[in-house]
Amino acid sequence: MSLLKKIVFFLFINFGSLGLGSWLMNNGPRSDWYNNLNQAPWTPAGWVFGVAWSFIMICFSVYMAYLFSQLTSEKVKIAFSIQVFLNIIWNFIFFNQHLILLGLITIILLTIVVFYIFFSFRKIMKTKSLLLLPYMIWLLIATSLNAYILFNN
Repeated sequence: MSLLKKIVFFLFINFGSLGLGSWLMNNGPRSDWYNNLNQAPWTPAGWVFGVAWSFIMICFSVYMAYLFSQLTSEKVKIAFSIQVFLNIIWNFIFFNQHLILLGLITIILLTIVVFYIFFSFRKIMKTKSLLLLPYMIWLLIATSLNAYILFNN
C-alpha cells in the first residue's frame, strides 16, 4: 500500500473515531451539566477543541502512515488500537455518563499510550516523531482540564 493510501486510511480511522466519540458524548459540551461545572480558568473556547483535534488527527494520521510504512508489528497495532478505543470511550465516560474520575483515569491512560508510542518508536521515526507533539501537548492540557473539574466540583 502506498504512503498516500496509508495516510487516507488513518485519516478515515482517526476522524471516524472523533465522529464516533462526538456522537457518544450526546451533546455533552453544550449540556447544562457541563456548563454548570466549575471549569479551569485555562479552558479553551469551544471552537478550539474542533480545530485542535482536527490538526492533531491530521498529524497523527501522517505519523501512523509513516510508522506503518516502517514497522507493522503487533506492538504498533495494539498500541494504536488501544489509543483509538481510549480516545473514543473518554467522551462517553466523561460527557455522557458524567463519570469524572473514570474519565480522568481514561485520559491518563490515553496520554500514557500516546507517550509510549512516541518514545517506543522515536528512533525509527526520527524527526517525524515531532508529528506526535501536538497530540501529546493537547492530552496534557485535556488531562489538566479533567482533573480540575474532578477536584473543583
